[in-house]
Amino acid sequence: MVCNTIRGLVNLGHEVSLVALNAKKSHHEHNEEDKELLAKIKYRAYDIDTNVSVFDVAVNLFSKTSFNIDRYYDAEFERLLIRELKQTDFDIIQFEGLLVSLYVNAVRKNSKAKLIYRLHNVENQIWERLALQKTDPFKKSYLKMHAKRIKNYELQQLNKFDAIAVFTGQDKSTLLEYGTKIPIGVLPLGINLDHYQPDFSKTEFPSLFFLGSLDWLPNREGIEWFLENFKRDLTEGDLRVKFYVAGNDIPERFDDFEVMGKIFIQGEVDDALEFLNSKSIMIVPLLSGGGMRVKIVEGMAMQKCIISTTLGAEGINFVNGVNMLIANDQDEFYDAIKQCIADEEFCKTIGLNARKLTEAEHDANKVTVNLVEFYKTVL
Repeated sequence: MVCNTIRGLVNLGHEVSLVALNAKKSHHEHNEEDKELLAKIKYRAYDIDTNVSVFDVAVNLFSKTSFNIDRYYDAEFERLLIRELKQTDFDIIQFEGLLVSLYVNAVRKNSKAKLIYRLHNVENQIWERLALQKTDPFKKSYLKMHAKRIKNYELQQLNKFDAIAVFTGQDKSTLLEYGTKIPIGVLPLGINLDHYQPDFSKTEFPSLFFLGSLDWLPNREGIEWFLENFKRDLTEGDLRVKFYVAGNDIPERFDDFEVMGKIFIQGEVDDALEFLNSKSIMIVPLLSGGGMRVKIVEGMAMQKCIISTTLGAEGINFVNGVNMLIANDQDEFYDAIKQCIADEEFCKTIGLNARKLTEAEHDANKVTVNLVEFYKTVL
Protein backbone atom coordinates (compact mmCIF):
# COMPACT_ATOMS: atom_id res chain seq x y z
CA MET A 1 0.00 0.00 0.00
CA VAL A 2 2.70 2.50 1.04
CA CYS A 3 4.97 1.17 -1.70
CA ASN A 4 2.32 1.87 -4.37
CA THR A 5 1.85 5.43 -3.08
CA ILE A 6 5.60 6.07 -3.20
CA ARG A 7 5.91 4.58 -6.67
CA GLY A 8 3.06 6.75 -7.91
CA LEU A 9 4.61 9.91 -6.44
CA VAL A 10 8.01 9.10 -7.95
CA ASN A 11 6.42 8.46 -11.34
CA LEU A 12 4.81 11.89 -11.14
CA GLY A 13 8.21 13.47 -10.58
CA HIS A 14 8.05 14.17 -6.86
CA GLU A 15 10.99 13.79 -4.47
CA VAL A 16 10.19 11.27 -1.74
CA SER A 17 11.82 10.37 1.57
CA LEU A 18 10.75 7.36 3.61
CA VAL A 19 11.59 6.95 7.28
CA ALA A 20 10.36 3.51 8.28
CA LEU A 21 9.77 2.07 11.72
CA ASN A 22 10.16 -1.69 11.29
CA ALA A 23 8.67 -3.99 13.90
CA LYS A 24 11.18 -6.85 14.18
CA LYS A 25 8.49 -9.49 14.22
CA SER A 26 7.22 -8.38 10.79
CA HIS A 27 10.55 -7.48 9.19
CA HIS A 28 10.89 -8.80 5.66
CA GLU A 29 13.44 -8.82 2.88
CA HIS A 30 12.97 -6.41 -0.01
CA ASN A 31 12.53 -7.95 -3.46
CA GLU A 32 14.34 -6.62 -6.52
CA GLU A 33 11.46 -4.33 -7.49
CA ASP A 34 11.37 -2.84 -4.00
CA LYS A 35 15.12 -2.28 -4.08
CA GLU A 36 14.83 -0.53 -7.45
CA LEU A 37 12.18 1.81 -6.01
CA LEU A 38 14.15 2.47 -2.81
CA ALA A 39 17.12 3.49 -4.94
CA LYS A 40 15.00 6.35 -6.31
CA ILE A 41 14.11 7.81 -2.91
CA LYS A 42 15.82 8.76 0.32
CA TYR A 43 15.25 5.82 2.64
CA ARG A 44 15.95 5.30 6.34
CA ALA A 45 14.79 2.33 8.42
CA TYR A 46 14.86 1.71 12.12
CA ASP A 47 14.11 -1.65 13.77
CA ILE A 48 12.05 -1.72 16.93
CA ASP A 49 11.12 -4.69 19.12
CA THR A 50 7.34 -4.54 19.71
CA ASN A 51 7.10 -7.82 21.61
CA VAL A 52 5.28 -7.49 24.92
CA SER A 53 5.85 -9.73 27.96
CA VAL A 54 3.13 -11.03 30.26
CA PHE A 55 4.52 -8.66 32.90
CA ASP A 56 4.13 -5.70 30.50
CA VAL A 57 0.51 -6.64 29.85
CA ALA A 58 -0.18 -6.96 33.59
CA VAL A 59 1.39 -3.58 34.36
CA ASN A 60 -0.57 -1.96 31.54
CA LEU A 61 -3.85 -2.95 33.22
CA PHE A 62 -3.21 -0.08 35.65
CA SER A 63 -2.30 2.44 32.95
CA LYS A 64 -4.50 4.94 31.14
CA THR A 65 -3.00 4.09 27.74
CA SER A 66 -2.86 0.92 25.66
CA PHE A 67 0.37 -1.06 25.24
CA ASN A 68 -0.79 -1.66 21.66
CA ILE A 69 0.07 2.00 21.06
CA ASP A 70 2.85 2.61 23.60
CA ARG A 71 5.10 -0.21 22.38
CA TYR A 72 5.68 1.66 19.11
CA TYR A 73 7.33 4.65 20.79
CA ASP A 74 11.12 4.67 20.68
CA ALA A 75 13.18 7.69 21.75
CA GLU A 76 16.06 6.86 19.41
CA PHE A 77 13.72 6.63 16.43
CA GLU A 78 12.30 10.02 17.39
CA ARG A 79 15.83 11.46 17.38
CA LEU A 80 16.40 9.89 13.94
CA LEU A 81 13.25 11.60 12.69
CA ILE A 82 14.35 14.96 14.05
CA ARG A 83 17.75 14.65 12.35
CA GLU A 84 16.01 13.97 9.04
CA LEU A 85 13.71 16.97 9.51
CA LYS A 86 16.63 19.29 10.16
CA GLN A 87 18.36 18.19 6.95
CA THR A 88 15.42 18.64 4.55
CA ASP A 89 12.62 21.16 4.09
CA PHE A 90 9.58 19.02 3.31
CA ASP A 91 6.31 20.26 1.82
CA ILE A 92 4.21 17.31 3.00
CA ILE A 93 4.88 14.73 5.71
CA GLN A 94 2.50 11.79 5.65
CA PHE A 95 1.96 9.56 8.69
CA GLU A 96 0.95 6.04 7.70
CA GLY A 97 -1.41 4.72 10.36
CA LEU A 98 -2.18 5.51 13.98
CA LEU A 99 0.92 3.94 15.50
CA VAL A 100 3.36 6.46 14.02
CA SER A 101 1.17 9.34 15.18
CA LEU A 102 3.13 8.97 18.42
CA TYR A 103 5.74 11.15 16.74
CA VAL A 104 3.48 13.97 15.48
CA ASN A 105 4.45 16.41 18.24
CA ALA A 106 8.17 15.98 17.55
CA VAL A 107 7.63 16.43 13.81
CA ARG A 108 5.44 19.50 14.30
CA LYS A 109 8.11 21.15 16.47
CA ASN A 110 10.87 20.52 13.94
CA SER A 111 9.21 21.08 10.56
CA LYS A 112 7.04 23.64 8.79
CA ALA A 113 5.62 20.97 6.47
CA LYS A 114 1.92 20.22 6.26
CA LEU A 115 1.17 17.01 8.16
CA ILE A 116 -1.16 14.44 6.59
CA TYR A 117 -2.53 11.47 8.51
CA ARG A 118 -3.23 8.45 6.28
CA LEU A 119 -5.83 6.57 8.30
CA HIS A 120 -5.66 2.83 7.62
CA ASN A 121 -8.41 1.89 10.08
CA VAL A 122 -10.42 3.51 12.84
CA GLU A 123 -8.47 1.45 15.36
CA ASN A 124 -10.85 1.57 18.30
CA GLN A 125 -13.63 0.12 16.14
CA ILE A 126 -11.54 -3.00 15.58
CA TRP A 127 -11.25 -3.60 19.31
CA GLU A 128 -14.90 -2.78 19.95
CA ARG A 129 -16.01 -5.25 17.28
CA LEU A 130 -13.63 -7.90 18.62
CA ALA A 131 -15.16 -7.41 22.08
CA LEU A 132 -18.66 -7.90 20.68
CA GLN A 133 -17.66 -11.32 19.29
CA LYS A 134 -16.43 -12.61 22.66
CA THR A 135 -18.59 -14.56 25.11
CA ASP A 136 -15.93 -14.91 27.81
CA PRO A 137 -16.63 -12.04 30.29
CA PHE A 138 -12.94 -11.41 31.04
CA LYS A 139 -11.91 -11.28 27.37
CA LYS A 140 -14.89 -9.06 26.53
CA SER A 141 -14.03 -6.66 29.36
CA TYR A 142 -10.33 -6.65 28.46
CA LEU A 143 -11.00 -5.82 24.79
CA LYS A 144 -13.52 -3.12 25.71
CA MET A 145 -10.92 -1.54 28.00
CA HIS A 146 -8.38 -1.35 25.16
CA ALA A 147 -11.02 -0.05 22.75
CA LYS A 148 -11.81 2.79 25.15
CA ARG A 149 -8.14 3.65 25.68
CA ILE A 150 -7.37 3.58 21.97
CA LYS A 151 -10.42 5.72 21.19
CA ASN A 152 -9.29 8.30 23.74
CA TYR A 153 -5.87 8.35 22.09
CA GLU A 154 -7.34 8.64 18.59
CA LEU A 155 -9.55 11.56 19.63
CA GLN A 156 -6.50 13.33 21.07
CA GLN A 157 -4.48 12.88 17.88
CA LEU A 158 -6.91 13.56 15.02
CA ASN A 159 -6.86 17.35 15.01
CA LYS A 160 -3.08 17.56 15.47
CA PHE A 161 -2.66 17.11 11.70
CA ASP A 162 -3.40 19.49 8.84
CA ALA A 163 -5.56 16.97 6.97
CA ILE A 164 -6.56 13.31 6.98
CA ALA A 165 -6.75 10.90 4.04
CA VAL A 166 -9.10 7.93 4.47
CA PHE A 167 -9.91 4.95 2.26
CA THR A 168 -13.67 4.89 2.76
CA GLY A 169 -16.64 7.18 3.12
CA GLN A 170 -17.62 5.23 6.25
CA ASP A 171 -14.33 6.20 7.90
CA LYS A 172 -14.85 9.86 6.97
CA SER A 173 -18.31 9.81 8.55
CA THR A 174 -16.87 8.28 11.72
CA LEU A 175 -14.17 10.94 11.97
CA LEU A 176 -16.74 13.71 11.53
CA GLU A 177 -18.80 12.17 14.33
CA TYR A 178 -15.64 12.25 16.47
CA GLY A 179 -15.43 16.01 16.01
CA THR A 180 -12.64 16.17 13.42
CA LYS A 181 -12.27 19.79 12.27
CA ILE A 182 -9.53 19.45 9.65
CA PRO A 183 -10.05 18.53 5.95
CA ILE A 184 -10.74 14.85 5.23
CA GLY A 185 -10.17 13.37 1.77
CA VAL A 186 -11.55 9.99 0.65
CA LEU A 187 -8.91 8.29 -1.50
CA PRO A 188 -9.44 4.57 -2.25
CA LEU A 189 -6.68 2.01 -2.02
CA GLY A 190 -4.54 1.98 -5.17
CA ILE A 191 -2.53 -0.93 -6.58
CA ASN A 192 -0.20 -1.34 -9.55
CA LEU A 193 -2.49 -3.22 -11.93
CA ASP A 194 0.41 -4.23 -14.19
CA HIS A 195 1.42 -6.72 -11.49
CA TYR A 196 -1.91 -8.50 -11.51
CA GLN A 197 -2.21 -10.57 -14.67
CA PRO A 198 -4.27 -13.75 -14.12
CA ASP A 199 -3.35 -16.95 -15.92
CA PHE A 200 -6.35 -19.28 -15.79
CA SER A 201 -4.35 -22.19 -17.18
CA LYS A 202 -2.70 -22.34 -13.73
CA THR A 203 -5.91 -21.91 -11.71
CA GLU A 204 -7.47 -24.86 -9.88
CA PHE A 205 -11.26 -24.93 -10.15
CA PRO A 206 -13.01 -25.35 -7.88
CA SER A 207 -10.75 -24.33 -5.03
CA LEU A 208 -11.49 -22.25 -1.97
CA PHE A 209 -8.85 -20.11 -0.27
CA PHE A 210 -8.01 -17.51 2.34
CA LEU A 211 -4.94 -15.27 2.12
CA GLY A 212 -4.01 -12.84 4.88
CA SER A 213 -1.76 -12.22 7.84
CA LEU A 214 -3.03 -13.81 11.04
CA ASP A 215 -1.06 -11.50 13.30
CA TRP A 216 -3.97 -9.10 12.69
CA LEU A 217 -6.64 -10.18 15.18
CA PRO A 218 -9.70 -9.65 12.95
CA ASN A 219 -8.20 -11.95 10.29
CA ARG A 220 -7.38 -14.63 12.86
CA GLU A 221 -10.81 -14.41 14.45
CA GLY A 222 -12.60 -14.58 11.09
CA ILE A 223 -10.75 -17.55 9.64
CA GLU A 224 -11.01 -19.43 12.95
CA TRP A 225 -14.78 -18.89 12.89
CA PHE A 226 -14.92 -20.18 9.33
CA LEU A 227 -12.85 -23.30 10.02
CA GLU A 228 -14.83 -24.15 13.15
CA ASN A 229 -18.13 -23.84 11.29
CA PHE A 230 -17.19 -25.40 7.94
CA LYS A 231 -14.61 -28.08 8.70
CA ARG A 232 -17.23 -30.84 8.64
CA ASP A 233 -18.95 -29.50 5.49
CA LEU A 234 -15.59 -29.39 3.69
CA THR A 235 -14.40 -32.81 4.81
CA GLU A 236 -17.55 -34.91 5.15
CA GLY A 237 -20.42 -32.84 3.74
CA ASP A 238 -21.64 -31.47 0.42
CA LEU A 239 -18.99 -28.77 -0.10
CA ARG A 240 -16.77 -30.79 -2.42
CA VAL A 241 -13.89 -28.36 -2.63
CA LYS A 242 -10.33 -28.14 -1.30
CA PHE A 243 -9.68 -25.26 1.11
CA TYR A 244 -6.30 -23.55 1.38
CA VAL A 245 -5.23 -21.16 4.15
CA ALA A 246 -2.12 -19.06 3.52
CA GLY A 247 -0.55 -16.10 5.25
CA ASN A 248 1.93 -14.91 7.83
CA ASP A 249 1.96 -15.76 11.53
CA ILE A 250 -0.57 -18.61 11.49
CA PRO A 251 -0.71 -20.01 15.06
CA GLU A 252 0.38 -23.63 15.52
CA ARG A 253 -3.07 -24.56 16.83
CA PHE A 254 -4.43 -24.06 13.30
CA ASP A 255 -2.63 -27.25 12.29
CA ASP A 256 -5.44 -29.09 14.07
CA PHE A 257 -7.82 -27.95 11.31
CA GLU A 258 -5.73 -29.58 8.57
CA VAL A 259 -7.28 -32.61 6.89
CA MET A 260 -5.23 -34.60 4.39
CA GLY A 261 -6.29 -33.78 0.82
CA LYS A 262 -9.13 -31.46 1.90
CA ILE A 263 -8.00 -28.62 4.19
CA PHE A 264 -4.48 -27.26 3.77
CA ILE A 265 -2.93 -24.90 6.35
CA GLN A 266 -0.03 -23.69 4.22
CA GLY A 267 1.30 -20.78 6.26
CA GLU A 268 3.49 -18.21 4.58
CA VAL A 269 3.86 -18.67 0.82
CA ASP A 270 6.91 -17.74 -1.25
CA ASP A 271 4.91 -15.81 -3.84
CA ALA A 272 1.52 -14.41 -2.78
CA LEU A 273 0.53 -13.49 -6.34
CA GLU A 274 1.33 -16.97 -7.61
CA PHE A 275 -0.78 -18.45 -4.82
CA LEU A 276 -3.58 -15.99 -5.57
CA ASN A 277 -3.52 -16.97 -9.25
CA SER A 278 -3.56 -20.70 -8.51
CA LYS A 279 -6.90 -20.68 -6.63
CA SER A 280 -10.37 -19.65 -7.79
CA ILE A 281 -12.77 -18.71 -4.95
CA MET A 282 -11.59 -16.31 -2.25
CA ILE A 283 -13.28 -16.01 1.13
CA VAL A 284 -13.06 -13.00 3.46
CA PRO A 285 -14.98 -13.98 6.65
CA LEU A 286 -14.20 -10.73 8.46
CA LEU A 287 -16.32 -10.24 11.58
CA SER A 288 -14.55 -7.18 12.98
CA GLY A 289 -12.16 -4.51 11.77
CA GLY A 290 -12.67 -1.64 9.37
CA GLY A 291 -11.14 0.29 6.49
CA MET A 292 -10.40 -1.27 3.13
CA ARG A 293 -8.84 -4.72 2.78
CA VAL A 294 -5.76 -4.79 0.56
CA LYS A 295 -6.14 -8.50 -0.13
CA ILE A 296 -9.71 -8.05 -1.43
CA VAL A 297 -8.59 -5.41 -3.93
CA GLU A 298 -5.69 -7.65 -4.99
CA GLY A 299 -8.07 -10.59 -5.37
CA MET A 300 -10.39 -8.48 -7.50
CA ALA A 301 -7.46 -7.45 -9.68
CA MET A 302 -6.64 -11.14 -10.19
CA GLN A 303 -10.26 -11.80 -11.26
CA LYS A 304 -11.07 -13.93 -8.23
CA CYS A 305 -14.65 -14.73 -7.31
CA ILE A 306 -14.78 -13.26 -3.79
CA ILE A 307 -17.20 -14.16 -1.00
CA SER A 308 -16.97 -11.58 1.78
CA THR A 309 -18.90 -10.27 4.73
CA THR A 310 -20.30 -6.76 4.30
CA LEU A 311 -17.73 -5.58 6.82
CA GLY A 312 -14.87 -7.18 4.88
CA ALA A 313 -15.95 -5.41 1.69
CA GLU A 314 -16.32 -2.03 3.41
CA GLY A 315 -15.31 0.89 1.21
CA ILE A 316 -15.49 -1.03 -2.08
CA ASN A 317 -18.21 -0.04 -4.55
CA PHE A 318 -19.33 -3.62 -5.08
CA VAL A 319 -22.69 -4.81 -6.34
CA ASN A 320 -23.65 -8.04 -4.64
CA GLY A 321 -23.90 -10.81 -7.22
CA VAL A 322 -22.16 -8.73 -9.91
CA ASN A 323 -18.53 -8.18 -8.86
CA MET A 324 -18.57 -9.81 -5.42
CA LEU A 325 -20.74 -12.09 -3.30
CA ILE A 326 -21.78 -11.02 0.20
CA ALA A 327 -22.34 -13.53 3.01
CA ASN A 328 -22.85 -12.42 6.61
CA ASP A 329 -23.61 -15.66 8.41
CA GLN A 330 -22.97 -19.39 8.20
CA ASP A 331 -25.98 -20.17 5.99
CA GLU A 332 -25.15 -17.39 3.51
CA PHE A 333 -21.53 -18.53 3.25
CA TYR A 334 -22.68 -22.12 2.70
CA ASP A 335 -25.08 -21.13 -0.09
CA ALA A 336 -22.53 -18.87 -1.81
CA ILE A 337 -19.79 -21.53 -1.73
CA LYS A 338 -22.21 -24.18 -2.99
CA GLN A 339 -23.23 -21.97 -5.91
CA CYS A 340 -19.65 -21.07 -6.82
CA ILE A 341 -18.17 -24.56 -6.82
CA ALA A 342 -21.01 -25.75 -9.08
CA ASP A 343 -20.69 -23.00 -11.73
CA GLU A 344 -17.27 -22.07 -13.11
CA GLU A 345 -18.66 -19.59 -15.65
CA PHE A 346 -20.53 -17.75 -12.92
CA CYS A 347 -17.28 -17.43 -10.93
CA LYS A 348 -15.37 -16.17 -13.96
CA THR A 349 -18.03 -13.55 -14.68
CA ILE A 350 -17.90 -12.27 -11.07
CA GLY A 351 -14.10 -12.15 -11.31
CA LEU A 352 -14.09 -10.31 -14.65
CA ASN A 353 -16.48 -7.69 -13.27
CA ALA A 354 -14.28 -7.36 -10.19
CA ARG A 355 -11.24 -6.65 -12.37
CA LYS A 356 -13.16 -3.94 -14.25
CA LEU A 357 -14.01 -2.31 -10.92
CA THR A 358 -10.36 -2.24 -9.82
CA GLU A 359 -9.36 -0.69 -13.14
CA ALA A 360 -11.98 2.03 -12.68
CA GLU A 361 -11.38 2.85 -9.01
CA HIS A 362 -8.16 1.29 -7.67
CA ASP A 363 -5.50 2.03 -10.29
CA ALA A 364 -2.57 3.38 -8.25
CA ASN A 365 -1.69 5.90 -10.96
CA LYS A 366 -5.15 7.47 -10.84
CA VAL A 367 -5.34 7.36 -7.04
CA THR A 368 -1.94 9.02 -6.67
CA VAL A 369 -2.93 11.88 -8.99
CA ASN A 370 -5.95 12.48 -6.74
CA LEU A 371 -3.74 12.29 -3.66
CA VAL A 372 -1.45 15.00 -5.03
CA GLU A 373 -4.48 17.18 -5.76
CA PHE A 374 -5.53 16.67 -2.14
CA TYR A 375 -2.03 17.75 -1.02
CA LYS A 376 -2.40 20.93 -3.07
CA THR A 377 -5.62 21.87 -1.31
CA VAL A 378 -3.81 21.55 2.03
CA LEU A 379 -0.78 23.54 0.86
